[in-house]
Amino acid sequence: MADRVYPSSKPATNGTTAATATTTNGAFPATKAQLYGATRPAYRPQPHNRRRQHSRSCFCSCCIWLTFLLLLLILLVAIAGAIVYVLYRPHRPTFSVTNLKVSHLNVTSSSTINSKFDLNITAKNPNKKLDYIYDTITVSLLSNDIDIGDSTIPAFVQGKKDTTLLKVDITNTGKTLDSGSVSTLKTDLKRKSGIPLTIEIDTKVKAKMGGLKTPKVGIRVTCDGITATAPTGKTAATASTSASKCKVDIRIKIWKWTF
Repeated sequence: MADRVYPSSKPATNGTTAATATTTNGAFPATKAQLYGATRPAYRPQPHNRRRQHSRSCFCSCCIWLTFLLLLLILLVAIAGAIVYVLYRPHRPTFSVTNLKVSHLNVTSSSTINSKFDLNITAKNPNKKLDYIYDTITVSLLSNDIDIGDSTIPAFVQGKKDTTLLKVDITNTGKTLDSGSVSTLKTDLKRKSGIPLTIEIDTKVKAKMGGLKTPKVGIRVTCDGITATAPTGKTAATASTSASKCKVDIRIKIWKWTF
């Protein structure tokens, strides 16, 4: 009689028997996620682009150095300005209207203006250690912002503590005005007090300190508080300038803008 062996040594014929035996041993069947993960390649993080990191680092370094150099330049300019101010004590030039005569002033029926003025302006340099070098000066005569005459003064040099008398003839012949300007001028000319006048002077000036010259700086001189009447005959009418005041403003141009 043959001996029986338990369990049978006959190999399993299908997956069900194998799965049953595995379950009997305490393990569970493999899930779909486990089967998929077993075949999927492992994730390996890609190394960073060293060239890109190097370019970014160089860009940041350049920005830092440019900022540092700009701040250093501003500091040096401020120090130089403080030294110049302490040594030379610079002051702006001053201007005043000495005399203004109206030789001719007429607004025609065809909306044109004809005018002639004789203007004397006194320019003073209050500095003891600075010379002023002026470019060509443009002079405009306005009444209620209406341009009634223009002229120029040649360039000149003004020495230390010097006073210069500037004489200029301002004319305007046949300039066409708009209807609003014509109406305003005709109304003002009929007044006994006369028309209000404003003088605008535009130029560029640089200062000379020994052998050193500064860059040119634009200035505008505005003189107001002037009134004038049109002459009644051939004799020129003298404008009232006793209440006139002149203000000097520095004009700095950056690209298209003037401050």
